[in-house]
Amino acid sequence: MTSTSRREITDQQWADTALLWDYQQMGHELRPCDVAIGLGSHDLGVAAETARLYLRGLVQRIVFTGGPNPSRPDAFPRGEAVHFAEHAVALGVPESAILREPNARNTGQNIEFSRKVLAEAGVRLSSVLLVSMPYMERRAYATCRQVWPEVDVVCTSSAMDLHDYAKSIGDDRLVIDSLVGDLQRVIEYPKLGFAVAQDVPGSVHDAYQRLIDDGFTSRLLP
Repeated sequence: MTSTSRREITDQQWADTALLWDYQQMGHELRPCDVAIGLGSHDLGVAAETARLYLRGLVQRIVFTGGPNPSRPDAFPRGEAVHFAEHAVALGVPESAILREPNARNTGQNIEFSRKVLAEAGVRLSSVLLVSMPYMERRAYATCRQVWPEVDVVCTSSAMDLHDYAKSIGDDRLVIDSLVGDLQRVIEYPKLGFAVAQDVPGSVHDAYQRLIDDGFTSRLLP
């Protein structure tokens, strides 16, 4: 995939992207939870952040969930859950603290299948710490409220600003496309029964539409 230089993105486009970025952050206060679920993605930073939270003592168990990644198949040839778990172990998390869910292909399955894995392992819980990519917190929250409404959910991600995150991924256009795609899912998925509805401020919706008009559309639903 060809890297897109920040010089090719206009100031207005970055400003619009920042509105989407800020909206997607839930701003939940971190607190101890029974289990962390590291949601599979193309971003290995999710595994690192989940490991960091475990090592801080905020959770006692971790589930890494996700099958093959369509965006970076070469980076995770054995699936997201497997590679994320290996990365967490390399960072100091004991194998005994990790469960793997290697089949999920979307966020709803991430949560639904993780719930089943935890039940099969006999893990009793009332609270979950969902760890996602920074621009995916709100969609993860809305999905969890739909799929697992009885659990108390806290959402978090790596503490990075938009430009640092884009630099870490190495492809500005992919990051912006992904933000646009995630907001579309926040808007559309409640209509399909995949997530609970979220209020989208007019300024955020306007920024989203401008980015679509500017061609940031590769992650939109068909």
